[in-house]
Amino acid sequence: MDLRQLSTKPSEAERAAVDGILGGLDALPASTALREARGRRHLLLPSLHAIQERFGWVTPGALGYLCERLHVPPAEAYGVATFYALFALAERPPVVAHVCDDIACRAAGAEAIVSELERDGAEGEARAGATWLRSPCLGLCERAPAAMLTTAGTDHAESAWGHATASSIRSALSSRLTPPPGRAPVPQRDEPDPRFPLRLLERVGRVDPTSLGDYKARGGYAGLRAAVEMGPARVIREVTDSGLVGRGGAAFPTGRKWQAVAQAAGRPRYLVCNADESEPGTFKDRVLMEEDPFVIVEAMTIAAFAVGAELGFVYVRGEYPLAVERLEHAVAQARAHGLLGADVMGRGFRFDIEIRKGAGAYICGEETALFASLEGFRGEPRTKPPFPVEVGLFGRPTVVNNVETLANVPFIVREGAAKYRAVGTQGSPGTRLFCVSGRVERPGIYELPFGATLRDLVELAGPPARLQAILLGGAAGTFVGPADLELPLTFEDTRKAGATLGSGVVFVLDDSIPLSDVLARIARFFREESCGQCVPCRVGSVRQEELVTRIVRGKPNGSLQKERVLLAELGQGMRDASICGLGQTASSAIESAVARGLWLEQEDA
Repeated sequence: MDLRQLSTKPSEAERAAVDGILGGLDALPASTALREARGRRHLLLPSLHAIQERFGWVTPGALGYLCERLHVPPAEAYGVATFYALFALAERPPVVAHVCDDIACRAAGAEAIVSELERDGAEGEARAGATWLRSPCLGLCERAPAAMLTTAGTDHAESAWGHATASSIRSALSSRLTPPPGRAPVPQRDEPDPRFPLRLLERVGRVDPTSLGDYKARGGYAGLRAAVEMGPARVIREVTDSGLVGRGGAAFPTGRKWQAVAQAAGRPRYLVCNADESEPGTFKDRVLMEEDPFVIVEAMTIAAFAVGAELGFVYVRGEYPLAVERLEHAVAQARAHGLLGADVMGRGFRFDIEIRKGAGAYICGEETALFASLEGFRGEPRTKPPFPVEVGLFGRPTVVNNVETLANVPFIVREGAAKYRAVGTQGSPGTRLFCVSGRVERPGIYELPFGATLRDLVELAGPPARLQAILLGGAAGTFVGPADLELPLTFEDTRKAGATLGSGVVFVLDDSIPLSDVLARIARFFREESCGQCVPCRVGSVRQEELVTRIVRGKPNGSLQKERVLLAELGQGMRDASICGLGQTASSAIESAVARGLWLEQEDA
């Protein structure tokens, strides 16, 4: 049992940080105040962010005061705070540089940067009020290596940048200033290919992402106007007929989700945009949120109108400060112009959006773990059934859609399902965003119709001279080799080939990148990111990392054949018995590298 006595008296500054989220104390009767506090537990995560942003760590005085305000037991609040990697429960300097060492940044020289920084001081060591820490993927893979600076205090600031160097990180730590983030590279915008016209990316890099007027001038809000004229039932029918499926990895039919929630008996109904894009190598949702945020707001409004939801949440990963800023601005602008609120567009329906920041937990990309996080609990997945369309956020019927999924909706409603299906294949209609990084000449975000081949995509990006392997779908995805370049990029074809599109990652390796090093980092990623709730994942991810490490170090436990068998057994156990997709896919990339002869053959020789 984790008993925590938070008896430190809060300072005025600590009280102010918490009150800034929860509001001042009202003179309510004790029973009413208790009831209200228990109904506001969902503000626990925003309050923890407010404390961290003010002091650089979650101080005992502020945490105790927060528990008092929300009537949350200290052990539970402590358990929530320690669940997230971005919260510090021990005092640390107010200025922190988070240095990405995940697969894309590692391939771009992150370890050399870390080694140089270590000459100044060890990881986490305070120097002149600042320090640096290793970080999992920051979602700037197209500009690897990447870093993020957080500065605590009354002038709290966060910013991330790509093409980081040890020099730029040192400069940021001393000056509290970072290089400008720049705009995401969209190579097809600069060198358009008539075979692959852009839909989702047509505004990216061409309009001011902070201007509602620019968005409207390029077709923005025509979809919502069309939806209101159609009515909810026809909107759902168009989305269903379009064949749109989820772009977060699961590929579940969007129209079926919407129909199930629209028919659900429970009220209220909620809409959640899953923007917790934490899969290593993935950055497509970040690009849409930073460069075309109004499309997310419009799409959520259409979805809410269709299913009868009055409140929506966008859960954005905590490592995306610019995306949070752009979305908050877009929501405020939409609200100010009557496009959100009590009477949207004067058409008699109510809908509003709240932005919530994650705090560094990959597992919160799983929908039920995301609900738990939004509700103020540890982000641990729930057993299904019941499914979110019946019992979701706050126990109510809930639609959960990924950012890219939603970004397709205004086009479908505005232009119709038939036009949407005019590109792509019968089984995979429409277009797909791909996050291309690694050893290519033009890393960035690409949009291709389903059915284009892997070779088409790699050639657009500029292939390496000596291609070794390609990771599709991220750390939870699969490796393919040079022999797979003719693979059509569709759900049905990748499934048939034993691969996956996953979250759209296309990480290209040439023979200068040791595959064993990438696999070891993937194994460490899953060990670190397992929430620990279920034994198969909690133990299996540790044993998998140990196994891969033994092989990489040339010290297998017995023969390599014996280790292969153990790897397969571990993977099968995690797939069969883990509660959620994290454990079920934790061995996918590693096992695929073995199955395709990309790894262990040299070790055998």
